[in-house]
Amino acid sequence: MTHQAPLQWFERGNRRRSVAPRLGSAALRIPDAHFADRPDEFRASGPQIFIHEGARQALERRLAAAFAAPVQLAVTDNRRNMITHKRVRGVQRVRVHMMFLDAPDRVLEALVWFIVRSDRESSQILGDYIDSNNHRIRPSEAYRGRIRTKGKHHDIALVMRSVDETYFGASSGDVLVTWGRRTRPRNGKRSTIQLGSYSATELLVRVHPTLDRKWVPRYFVSYIIFHELLHHVVPAVRVGGRALMHSPEFQRREREFRHYERAIAWERANLGRLLRL
Repeated sequence: MTHQAPLQWFERGNRRRSVAPRLGSAALRIPDAHFADRPDEFRASGPQIFIHEGARQALERRLAAAFAAPVQLAVTDNRRNMITHKRVRGVQRVRVHMMFLDAPDRVLEALVWFIVRSDRESSQILGDYIDSNNHRIRPSEAYRGRIRTKGKHHDIALVMRSVDETYFGASSGDVLVTWGRRTRPRNGKRSTIQLGSYSATELLVRVHPTLDRKWVPRYFVSYIIFHELLHHVVPAVRVGGRALMHSPEFQRREREFRHYERAIAWERANLGRLLRL
């Protein structure tokens, strides 16, 4: 199981400024993100984000108090510029990514002082927060390949839905899943096999098609998908200048999978057979 390292979205100390754009027609303001009835269908194009209006107004007032001047706050789902601001005719126009609406108070305080004073300590706090929430940033590359989910023996779309609902509260619905390409081992032999992968840039889980066998148990396919979805939820941490993809927190969460020990044992017992396919 491998993955692509998450992209870095925030340049610490970055002061790039721009005028906040108008929200697209598919953006929705709701009074309470937890209890509002959400529509089942959206328009095919344009941003499709929910904006907690109460949280947006509270942050706008907080910024206005710090600036002692009028502030217009826009919330976006931008991929690269997480925080931008510019003063236009006496009004401070601020644009922030939607991840900040439910940020802890310490992060919101850092956000205010970063915008008002370009504070370096606040920049560090914001950088760490964005790094830990990069899974909430929409993909930078739309997947253009063919999505194949229904195999001869396993429908991984159904498996994905079950895993998401059971372990992640149905919060990973923006992640796609597909069977990967079938490849043949050279000279009939493999030394390794990539059973699953997660692409953070495409928000895509790939499952090796060799698992679409009658003798491969569903709980093992579920485990592979669970492992890759966990990369979407638990970001990598940096240790000694390198990305640690399977952090202690990742390993702790991985053991929450109901059939974890059973899946690991099955993989060990059947790895040789998988390598020959």
